[in-house]
Amino acid sequence: ADFIPHIKNITKIGLYHLKNIARVCPILSRANAETLMHAFITSRIDYCNALLSGLPKKSISGLQLLQNSAARVLMKTRKREHITPVLGSLHWLPVCFRIDFKVLLMVFKCLNGLGPSYLSELLLLYKPSRSLRSSGSRLLVIPKVRTHIHGKASFQYYGPHLWNELPGDLRAAENVHVFRNRLKTHVFSLAFN
Repeated sequence: ADFIPHIKNITKIGLYHLKNIARVCPILSRANAETLMHAFITSRIDYCNALLSGLPKKSISGLQLLQNSAARVLMKTRKREHITPVLGSLHWLPVCFRIDFKVLLMVFKCLNGLGPSYLSELLLLYKPSRSLRSSGSRLLVIPKVRTHIHGKASFQYYGPHLWNELPGDLRAAENVHVFRNRLKTHVFSLAFN
């Protein structure tokens, strides 16, 4: 599916709301302004964003521009200033990391009987032919794909690819709450270190 028109629409609507929020920002507390940003901007960026997994960064650049602009308005940062430290101080993951976070959370849920069956059926645990140290590490089979662009963006490929890159202790988390907290810390360190 072509998500470019969808991304452009989210960006356009988000920038419209951001312009209106920027007008009232001077009379709001930072906490209230941040609440507005989450209600009108980040909620749009995050809604069903796992569908955008595996897309090139260029394709989601409009969403990243929207998030950067929201951070600049909220923190009163000039355009020339580097945005990464601003996003880090707000604890806002960049868009591509938000997407990966959502995909990894869904993979964990699928592996633990908490995800939808139509996605769970796409994931296969790797079983080595002989006993290896990796046999208890909950690795997933990464299927071969025919088309480079759409195949590698599919949940069936992209989910296991991301999952297998996680540290073993994270893959072995005992429940979704522990996994979510550890994953957020892990992805945050990847994004900002």
